[in-house]
Amino acid sequence: MGDGDLLFHNGAVFDGVRFLDADVVVRVRDGRILEVGAEVDAGSAEPVDLDGGTLIPGFIDAHAHPVFAGNQLRRCDLRGADTVEGYVELVATYAREHPEEEWITGGGWSMDVFPGGVPTRDALDAVVPDRPVFLPNRDAHGAWVNSKALEIAGIDARSPDPADGRIERDEAGEPVGALQEGASAMVARLLPPVTADEWYLALHAAQRHLLSLGITGWQDAIVGDYQDGADPLPAYARAAADGSLVATVVGALWWDRERALDQLPELLDRRSLVGGDRFRASSVKMMLDGIAENHTAAMLEPYLDGHGCSTPHSGLDFIDPQELPRFVTALAAEGFQVHFHALGDRAVRNALDAVEAAGGDPRSPRVRHHLAHLQVVHPDDLPRFARLGAAANIQPLWATHEPQMDELTIPFLGERRSGWQYPFRSLHASGATLCGGSDWPVSSPNPLLGMHVAVNRSLPADLGGVGADPFLPDQALDLPTALAAYTSGSARVNGVDDRCGSIRVGYDADLAVIDADLSRLLPQDICRAAVRQTWLRGELVAG
Repeated sequence: MGDGDLLFHNGAVFDGVRFLDADVVVRVRDGRILEVGAEVDAGSAEPVDLDGGTLIPGFIDAHAHPVFAGNQLRRCDLRGADTVEGYVELVATYAREHPEEEWITGGGWSMDVFPGGVPTRDALDAVVPDRPVFLPNRDAHGAWVNSKALEIAGIDARSPDPADGRIERDEAGEPVGALQEGASAMVARLLPPVTADEWYLALHAAQRHLLSLGITGWQDAIVGDYQDGADPLPAYARAAADGSLVATVVGALWWDRERALDQLPELLDRRSLVGGDRFRASSVKMMLDGIAENHTAAMLEPYLDGHGCSTPHSGLDFIDPQELPRFVTALAAEGFQVHFHALGDRAVRNALDAVEAAGGDPRSPRVRHHLAHLQVVHPDDLPRFARLGAAANIQPLWATHEPQMDELTIPFLGERRSGWQYPFRSLHASGATLCGGSDWPVSSPNPLLGMHVAVNRSLPADLGGVGADPFLPDQALDLPTALAAYTSGSARVNGVDDRCGSIRVGYDADLAVIDADLSRLLPQDICRAAVRQTWLRGELVAG
């Protein structure tokens, strides 16, 4: 915590809801905001020159997987390539440089690089024939494996698909090397466990990166008993205890979708293991469906085939919709927030039905439920968010034209449903609370890139955009609304809006300094802005 006074001046100030008058300065003392206004006595305060930039509350990412991202950064990270040949070269190089590793793991590949979004084992077999390879894609809803991994897992033409996934097969029924959703667990459960020290190092690698982007808090969207050996909770507990966790974090405990309320005592036990100002496990993550690209997102109507005709497939419900209201009611009664993965319109409706069934005061601090992703929302469900007090947790970077959208999604949703995607403006106009997240490592954790897409519904070509046309521009947000989602909106969802997410007297001095005046910046230049400094409780931690 900073010892002396600081005076932030000579720049724009966004307070978490709006831009303040041009002559406003902010004074900080003992790690908290002391004064905000135009007539502040500087006294002996140390000046912090914003140099024409913008002072904002520290960003809060409402949906990220930082510990998994940090671990991926330390493994075979495929995000540096965008072709099959590039991926294979990275795998070959990693395998050659790590001969001691029993398994080649990591991931981050993009579905649109492969024909039909389905990679095959042959390319991996050519460079790693003697060790198993397991590489989740960038959204972690599927995995690319080689023949050795399939052999060790006992997956062959006779293996049935799991209820919550699919083994991709050739015409003869043989597995091709792509495992969708729950099928990937058939191999993942065999991976060597990540050690406690490795998870701890991964957390700190992630924290350093997020702080450099002005992110001072987040909600980790999966902690707890996710998979054997894949639990970030002990790393958070250790870092919170030794003081090395400096960000403010909420953990969403994983709901085992193969079980029912018998797991509630275990969730309560895990919540009680960690507490304090820096970390609380006060949320529960319920993954209701998959993703649109592999047709596992739960839709009210069937997907289309390549010719525009209806198919028999409408996605998967990972949790029984008939039981979901009972589960959510029990969790809310114990003071848990529910963090839903709800991507298809059927999953969104199921989540809202469960929140409605849970009853109570929807705006109570006890039950600030939120629905993440919201790729397709039926128009009839838009007003229900505000009515039920369910926040819309948006990942704006996805609301743009890019290959996974244009080649693997729009053709199989059809024109009508494609127009219901990522309805940010409609949700905001209906009164819904918006919070902003990245789903890192699925996509970049840089909030300024997310806000660029939220405002422009497109990205420049040099940052991965495709074409000049914005994607459903009628759903664009203005910049103050997008900024509010990533600051005060996410603080509210995390239950820390009494001390974080806003520039107000008495609040923690968790602040970020942007190198541009966002109040005057042209919308098309938002992605060119960058975080210059990050402050945590009055201490400079990045920049």
